[in-house]
Amino acid sequence: MSVPKRITLHELGPREGMQIEKNPVPTAEKIRLVDMLSECHFPEIEVTSFVSPKWVPQMADAEEVVAGFKRHPGTEYTCVYLNTQGLQRAVMTQKLDVHGSLSITASEAFSRKNTNRSIEETLLETEKRIEGFERFNVRAKEVSVMAAFGCNYQGDIDPDHVVGLVQRLMQMAADHGLSIELIQLADTMGWATPVSIRRMVGKIRDKWPDQRINLHLHDTRGLGLANALAAMELGVDDFDSAVAGLGGCPYAGFKDAPGNIATEDLVHLCQEIGVETGVDLERLLEVAREAETIVGHPLPGKVMRGGHLDSYRRAAAQAA
Repeated sequence: MSVPKRITLHELGPREGMQIEKNPVPTAEKIRLVDMLSECHFPEIEVTSFVSPKWVPQMADAEEVVAGFKRHPGTEYTCVYLNTQGLQRAVMTQKLDVHGSLSITASEAFSRKNTNRSIEETLLETEKRIEGFERFNVRAKEVSVMAAFGCNYQGDIDPDHVVGLVQRLMQMAADHGLSIELIQLADTMGWATPVSIRRMVGKIRDKWPDQRINLHLHDTRGLGLANALAAMELGVDDFDSAVAGLGGCPYAGFKDAPGNIATEDLVHLCQEIGVETGVDLERLLEVAREAETIVGHPLPGKVMRGGHLDSYRRAAAQAA
């Protein structure tokens, strides 16, 4: 089995985890979650979203959360925004690492539900977003396709359609002199399988062999870690995840389905197959358990309950 020696993990729990919570999470608890995650040595923590509180009420305190957390050296603190107004709010905090992304949704139906725009309208809005990047001196280095593997409203997504959307975004970036470093494929509603991961990653690699690929995987139907392993076997070394399995999309049509891959479960998998992450698993397990207290209900992470294997190996060695 050929896998990368090291992967990069982007922790999304404070942002994607909070956006789907039905009950209000106090601002102080959101800040505490970010600060605890900072102790785990992630290269990036996604802190919040600058979106309309009318549509995502849990993000109404975005500025307060940003003002409250403590930055740790070696970690970037990022955010999500959907338009130029959100971008401006993020920049004005003067505390976040604000990056630019050219993003699109592969499903026409989900695009309208999630952003109230068609795919073509989103592409037109992307031109305005690039103008915003230039105005606020924000570097755009990523293109992203959401619902890249399938959609609850539209069904399976043709991989060639996804490649075509990436091509349009890459051309748009080139027309504006943007240097793209990363292509993100998001399994927003948990439709991916190891087979479709191999097919999609293969097509992207064939077209852009020198581009790094990020996978944003959900564990909606229990295939998240299998999909991550299939991607690593193809050399993918950049992943999104969320502590304790927080998260999910509020417009995906689910009631209680699991959201993102649980970060500690992915770190544990990597530890067992010899892939470095740089993340402190012991501390992360403590944070995962505390995350359940913060949101007030059980979360789907498994290793935080079963424990990681090294702890049992040490116990067995001491008992021998």
